[in-house]
Amino acid sequence: MKCSKILLFMTALSCIALQAYAQNPDEGLTSMENWLNQPDNYFPWYSSTGGSFYTQPYSDITFSPFREYYVTSGTPVVGGIISNPTQFDITHKTPSRIYYGAGQGLPYSQYVSTVPSKTNDLWVQGATNWTQYVVSPVGTWLQLVANAPVGGPAGFYEMTQTDTTSSKYSTYQFNPGYNTMNFYADKVGRHTLYFVVNNQPSNVVVVDVFAQG
Repeated sequence: MKCSKILLFMTALSCIALQAYAQNPDEGLTSMENWLNQPDNYFPWYSSTGGSFYTQPYSDITFSPFREYYVTSGTPVVGGIISNPTQFDITHKTPSRIYYGAGQGLPYSQYVSTVPSKTNDLWVQGATNWTQYVVSPVGTWLQLVANAPVGGPAGFYEMTQTDTTSSKYSTYQFNPGYNTMNFYADKVGRHTLYFVVNNQPSNVVVVDVFAQG
């Protein structure tokens, strides 16, 4: 049930944002931001009252399905959202499967055969798989992979939601093709990440960062 709700959430989010963006890029980004500000209501223990949902400690059971996607040591990102993008050779680190939300997965070979090659994509890289949704403890590091077919200047967006919402924006230079960069989960809350290159927004990556018991 939890996985199917996550999948429905991510699917609805993508459809609404892309439909709005097709009509007007500025309105599309505004629509996407509005959706990202919605509360994380598919967790069975979620409560819309009070600000303790993210700050209360959670056990290893919450994080274990996502263990391959984060590490507990690394260098914090200073003065931005992510580390400077570097070129990524996917031929040496091709994922086995990719996951939309925490539910539906499919082989990477099937994904690349059906998705247009000029699509901007953003993923969290795991040991063997990639995903667009992660639950991680606060103070961990995640490796992001971005595919920007044309490359160039990129606007990178982060919105963090707890009982309030804050946003950050930074610019980076993306190499044509695949790029890799670090993201530091430095505070609890829902972190929504996406980038825009050549007026085309990527999909959204969602990182729910919780305190660990």
